[in-house]
Amino acid sequence: MSTLQQVIELPMRILSFLCLFGLLTGSSAATGEEPLQVSGIYPHLTVYNGPDAKGRCKGSGGECGIGAVVPWAGKLWLITYSPHCPNGSADKLFTIDEDLALETRPESVGGTPAGRMIHRETEQLLIGPYLVDKKGDVRVIDPSVMPGRITAMARHLSDPANKVYYYDMEGMLYEADVNSLDVKKLFDKPVPGWHGKGAYTAQGRFVVANNGEMHAGGHSYKTLLVGGSPKSPEEMGVLAEWDGKNWKIVERKQFTDVTGPGGIEGNPDDESPLWSIGWDKRSVILKLLDKGKWLTYRLPKGTYTYDHRGGWYTEWPRIREVLPGKMLMDMHGVYYDFPKTFSATNSAGIRPLSSHLRYVPDFCGWNGQVVLAADDTSMLQNPMAGKSQSNLWFGTWEDLSNFGPRIGQGGPWINDVVKAGEASDPFLIGGYTRRAAHLKHDAESPVRFRFAVDRKGNGTWDEFESVEVPAGGYRFHTFPEDLDAEWIRVSADKNANATVFFQLSEPGKKTDPSLFASLADVDESAPFNAGIIRPGGTTKNLQYVQFGADGKNTYDAVDEALTFLRPSDDRSKQVERIAALEKDFKVDEASVIVEWKGKRYRLPKGNAAYDKSFPAGWPRGQRECVSERYLANWHGTFYEIPREGGIPKIKPVASHNKKIQDYCTWRGLLVMSGTKTDAMPDGNYFGSTDAGLWFGHIDDLWKLGKPVGHGGPWKATKVDAGDASDTYLMNGYDRKRLELSHDQDKPVTFTAEVNVAHDGWTTYETFTVQPGQRLEHAFPEAFGAYWIRFTTDKPCEATVMLTYE
Repeated sequence: MSTLQQVIELPMRILSFLCLFGLLTGSSAATGEEPLQVSGIYPHLTVYNGPDAKGRCKGSGGECGIGAVVPWAGKLWLITYSPHCPNGSADKLFTIDEDLALETRPESVGGTPAGRMIHRETEQLLIGPYLVDKKGDVRVIDPSVMPGRITAMARHLSDPANKVYYYDMEGMLYEADVNSLDVKKLFDKPVPGWHGKGAYTAQGRFVVANNGEMHAGGHSYKTLLVGGSPKSPEEMGVLAEWDGKNWKIVERKQFTDVTGPGGIEGNPDDESPLWSIGWDKRSVILKLLDKGKWLTYRLPKGTYTYDHRGGWYTEWPRIREVLPGKMLMDMHGVYYDFPKTFSATNSAGIRPLSSHLRYVPDFCGWNGQVVLAADDTSMLQNPMAGKSQSNLWFGTWEDLSNFGPRIGQGGPWINDVVKAGEASDPFLIGGYTRRAAHLKHDAESPVRFRFAVDRKGNGTWDEFESVEVPAGGYRFHTFPEDLDAEWIRVSADKNANATVFFQLSEPGKKTDPSLFASLADVDESAPFNAGIIRPGGTTKNLQYVQFGADGKNTYDAVDEALTFLRPSDDRSKQVERIAALEKDFKVDEASVIVEWKGKRYRLPKGNAAYDKSFPAGWPRGQRECVSERYLANWHGTFYEIPREGGIPKIKPVASHNKKIQDYCTWRGLLVMSGTKTDAMPDGNYFGSTDAGLWFGHIDDLWKLGKPVGHGGPWKATKVDAGDASDTYLMNGYDRKRLELSHDQDKPVTFTAEVNVAHDGWTTYETFTVQPGQRLEHAFPEAFGAYWIRFTTDKPCEATVMLTYE
């Protein structure tokens, strides 16, 4: 660039920044412009809570999830929640009007609410402890009258025109008169399980769900009216029903939402079906109550971040109508198109839309758009966050398909006792391109597994394939891509302990690197904007410490207009202390190494440039970005990590070649530092003349690049015969190739073992490698396993490398 070009371009860049932030054109409020929106998120709509000035809850402000969101009386109504505040908190009831103006309602009493219902006879919205009439006037059932974490409301069995049920997360059940607001506690704790979630009335019964087994609220199993303590490690949570006289346990598993085609208004009649979603170690569970009979269906898990014995990490997965005739289901990190007609004779039409990272307590439709609530930045076990906060996402139905790939895993059996000829629960295969199954058993003779499909979702099953697995053996089986069916089920011809675990995926999903054009490339030698970021605590601003090439750092505070301010109160030292960058992984010649509870795990490498730190230090590795789960950016790949399951259940999200120094969530946005110094405003890049950051939605990460990498457990490594290598990640990658070699003058046999369902190691295949040979193996396109490891039959210097493309 010539000197003249530089002189001209600098003022133009400054002018662009000034115009972007309203410094020349005026604010949107003053000019009538649309509010600032980035990737479907309006920063000014962020909601917060904080410590409770009234002393009702010590946990107030530890988390700020948006528990319910409902269009009503010409506005969008929403409530926030803090963790475990049955007597109220600093949380609020909010409204958003047609002009996207956010109002805090003075009637707010806080708490931990997430229930919502429209009472059609009296034309009232029930949202948490609030009752809102059709004019928007608000009444409140104060927590002193009805203490509890109100998680669901449901129509009354005997007086639906005047009363409703309120269900609490600890298990209490109230009935309330929606006219007089008189409240009566019906039960203290009738059924086992904790962490109540859903409740609904259908077919003459009231059904409740909870998804945890940790004790809460001082309750004891001795006070239950039915059921008791778990009889096995798998018993946790409950789905239960009450006919107005007696309680009955439907299933002792972890369940969340309970609903029907009537949605939050309640079913239109007593013949309508009821649905509930839950899970166990095998897969997601969909229960159907149709004509008084309970049926079970199974679906894949998209992630393990929701799994926890206490049910704490499942902030209200739901099924709900979001557009006329369009129902959305969100469960275990997957959005589904859910048919409103789902029943025993018409189970067709459930289709995966995408995977996602966003933590979504509720969603709805408003003014033709889909609105997703969130539990974004939380202070729970997250000291780098200064203030808990969440925001809404606005988009179209079509946008929901543009997040992560349609991918999942699960099955009907994981080392289960299987009786000969007995069919498994149906498992969803409709909507996936690649479908395959891992089969294994412990019988002393071969076992034949027979697969049948329901092609139309009408309950008619056609047997179409069978696979024989040798005694005590394993097989991987791929189904044809042109298989047109909704559900699949399996049976075995002998009694056995058996595993049938499906892998479902689609070819590599389209990415959009242009969204991230402002981020510096890792191979670039030019200076870049690197620094530390965190949500502020004393203000609502984002704190940004940008590293200077001369060692002199600068401090900016970013406001809701994404304007970079240079305040006189320099808090650089505070940010550097709280959010210090530390290397939290290792790397050797073979691969990336991370540890979890004293055990080593290996991950693929990206660009070799990531072997070394950036000029300002190592980039941020692991960090909590949405409540109760982690992201990690290691060696050019972003991963999702469950808080409970940790590294063993890690999942790759996207690979990149960017100099991402730090990242966090703030005002519902994902923020990343590591931008080019000459970056210009493009809808995702915002900055000043000497500082800048990337802003977007956390599910924009999927567009950064499909997960890829290269590495392995051994690279010219001395190994002893029979000693297993470190475990190496395989889950979540597309095309996979293996290369094996050794230094011996005799053949060496390598055994590859896979961990498919977190149920131990199974021999995938053995490979005999001749002296001087480099053996290559391409895994089947549909093949997937969580981890892989290797052994050899002789001492040698071995190399095992895997390439994921």
